[in-house]
Formats: sequence, structure tokens, C-alpha cells
Amino acid sequence: MCSYWIETTKNLEKEYKHLSDDIDVDVCIIGAGLVGITSAYYLSDSKLKVAIVERDSVCSHVSGKSTAKITSQHNLFYDYLINSYSHDFAKKYLDANEEAAQRIKDIIDKEKIDCDFSVQDSYVYAYSSEELFDIEKEVSAVKSLDFPCEFVKEMPMPIKTLGAIKFPNQAQFNPRKYALALCDIVTKKGIEIYTNTVVTDVESSDSGYIVSTANNSIKAKYVILATHYPIINFPGFYFLKMYQSMSYAIAVDTKCDLPEGMYINSSIPTYSFRTTPYKGKKLLIVVGADHKTGEKIDLENAYKILEKKAKELYPQSEVLYKWCTEDCISLDKIPYIGDFSSIMPNLYVATGFKKWGITFSNVASKIITDKILGNKNKYENTFEATRLEPIKNRDELGNMVKESIYSLVINKLKDSPDTLDDVGMDEGKIIEYENEKVGVYRDTNGKCYFIKPVCAHLGCELSFNNVEKTWDCPCHGSRYDINGNVLSEPAIHNI
Repeated sequence: MCSYWIETTKNLEKEYKHLSDDIDVDVCIIGAGLVGITSAYYLSDSKLKVAIVERDSVCSHVSGKSTAKITSQHNLFYDYLINSYSHDFAKKYLDANEEAAQRIKDIIDKEKIDCDFSVQDSYVYAYSSEELFDIEKEVSAVKSLDFPCEFVKEMPMPIKTLGAIKFPNQAQFNPRKYALALCDIVTKKGIEIYTNTVVTDVESSDSGYIVSTANNSIKAKYVILATHYPIINFPGFYFLKMYQSMSYAIAVDTKCDLPEGMYINSSIPTYSFRTTPYKGKKLLIVVGADHKTGEKIDLENAYKILEKKAKELYPQSEVLYKWCTEDCISLDKIPYIGDFSSIMPNLYVATGFKKWGITFSNVASKIITDKILGNKNKYENTFEATRLEPIKNRDELGNMVKESIYSLVINKLKDSPDTLDDVGMDEGKIIEYENEKVGVYRDTNGKCYFIKPVCAHLGCELSFNNVEKTWDCPCHGSRYDINGNVLSEPAIHNI
């Protein structure tokens, strides 16, 4: 199972070297997703020496597995922002994303990047009268922010709806084509990209920071944590302020012509639709089946649910690609962008994009690089990462704390009732084996894979994802393969 964006761009990948020596740079960017690569692009014309380090390959994680909508329409959000924060705050949030979308287009035009970019109208639609009321409130809220949204009763895609809010002039693209093109541009300007290089620590030094990898180190004055989820726990404490959510995606051949537009329903469960060019026609991309990472639920039908959704619209739909992705969500629903901590100057973070990371990757890159270059950014305070305002979503905070406490291995006093004989084919369980609690996956041939089912991040007990065949952490969202190798941060060590 591989992302459409990744699978169809393998021929465009260039091989970057592994870090094999100690180096000294001005700016070390940890992570080669869209935040890291875009930050490098904005720094590429400065006189600063910049290096990117990536534990896998370029744009191979969240950026390369996203829905890839370039939009300021983040479902129904602006009425919430006005009521929870202020009209001015909501206006800045909207403007920051609109300007970011325009900057992405400007980069594509300036650099002549072929990435299937297309301008699209974006819709959030309602199924019920209650949802329709929320749509109408959102229309009023967005219009009060001087944005030309519309209320419409019909949409180009044959989705039954009572009404929708339309954002005109949004966009979509292939994020990995875009990212790989930016890599070519920045490396030609002298920026080094090191792949298959795992960062294990970031420590303060007299001259800035020491970024450690397995065998080498990087001295840097500035460090950008562009790792989706911060790999440093203290003193930022982001693991107390965020959780991770998984979504599943399919790309289908509908066997018919598809209309323009990007779509998402306003209710839960949420399903998102967009199209992408493919061999002279369009594929339909359907995303949904969201759940908190590590949640102990049966996920076996996740992709089947998405396929059913596609066939409700286009009965002849054939699934060609399927993949999953993971998103960080802050408890107050606002991203953390800027200083990692007030006591660690020149260390920057960008996280908590709440499933809208494409435009926010540019917002974040611009804010952080402006700080490095000494430029004032008018949105710096809007997304301030060190903010100390009271958590607005107290119920969600309480639930997250309870889940974390419950999942700590130290609190798991009872032995597992299951044994190796209880593990079926293609099944994973935590069992009692040779007087120890272990995680075991038995493949379809009967071979067993054993792990210590304890997250390397902060010691929570893992749960098995029976769709992706991964071990997932319910506390902070780290994920491991059946051999215990890290797939997703914040964990950086294998188990």
C-alpha cells in the first residue's frame, strides 16, 4: 500500500547521500517534508549555509501522503475562531493561509514546476438540517472577514446535499512533484540534503546547537524541527498539547469523466474528495475513516468504507492506490509555529496543522525563515508556539491525559490472558510469552514477529493496527512496523 503521490514520482527521485562526516552549518533543518524543503527554498538566496537531514527519503511521510489541497477552507472553522478567539484573530488565520496559497502558486509559476497544479473551487457541504444551520453560520462568519465565499445548493460532483459553502479560487497539486522540484532548485544553490540520516538528539552549545545522528554531529546556529511531530520532549512539552489522528485514502478509477472541485462534508465521520490527472484522465481521491492513532478499534474495513463511498457516487469505481497518513492536532486547534521554547533561542518548530498542512507548511516556513533572516512577519504572534493561553478544549485535554495514564506500561499490572496459540493468521496481539509480555504478529504464512510492546518515546503500551499491520502508540502517535522499526515520530529509536 503506497501513496499515489509517492508511487507515481519514484522515477523523479534523485539519490541524496547519507551524512557520513561531522559538519558545521548556519541552519540545520530536520525533516525533508514540505516545511523543511520550503524553508530551505526561502533561505536559498541568503548567505547562510543550510543543510537538510531526513531519516528516510524526500517527502516520504505526511507531506507525501496528504490530500494535497491548497486551501484556506479548513472545513467549518471561521465561526469557531471568531467566537473562541476574536474577529481579528480569524481574519489573520484566513489571510495567512490565503497568502500562503498565493506564494505556493507564485513559486510554481516562477520556477516553472510541473506538479499538476490547478485552481479549484472548494466546498464544505451539509447532509442534515442541523449541519445546514452550521453551514449558514459559517457563510456569515467568512463574509464578515471580507472573503468572497458563497452559499450554494448544488455542487458539480453528484453528492446529495442541502447546501454548501464554496470558497472560490483554491487549488490542488501533486505535493511530491512540487517537493522534488524544490529540492533540485535548492541543491543547485548549494544547500545539502542528507537522507537516510536519523537525528537522535538536539543539544544546546556555546555557539548554538549540536544535532546528533547515529555516527556524526552537526553544529548549527539555527535549527528547524520540521519533523511533523517534535522529536524533542523538553522543555517544549508538545506531547502534552497535541495528539495524532490517522486517516485513510484511496485513489480510484471511476471509469467516467469527473467534475472539477474539492469537497468535504461538515459532519463526523468526515470524507474528503478531490481529483488528480492520471494517464489522460482523472482519478478520484477519497480520504476519511479518521481515528485517534493507537485507538483500540477494529480498522479492518477502513479502506472498504472509502471504496463504498466512491461507489455510491460512481458505481464502476476501481481502487488503484490506497494509503494512510497521520496528522498532529493541537488541543486548541491552532498550529504551533515559531520558537520551540522561550529558553532555547534559535530552535524552531512547526506542528499541529490539524489536517491542513499544505498551506500551513508555507505559512510556517515563511514565519520561521523570516525570524532567522531578521524580517518581521505579521502572523508570527497568531501561531506562536510558546503561547500560554488556557487550553480551550478542556474535555479533549482530559481525555488525552486519561488515555496517556491508562496506556503507561507501569500501570499495566495484569498479565495478558492471551498466549501465542491465541494469535491467528495475519493478526497481532499483546500476549504472555515465556513469562514476558510481548507483542506478536503472525503473518499469512504462520511466521511470528515479536516486539517489546512499549513505545520508545515515553513508555506507553502499543496497540496493533490490523489494517496497516503496525504497532501504534495511543499516547502520542508513534508507529512501528512488525519488526519494531520506527515509522512515525515522536519516537526516534526502534524497539
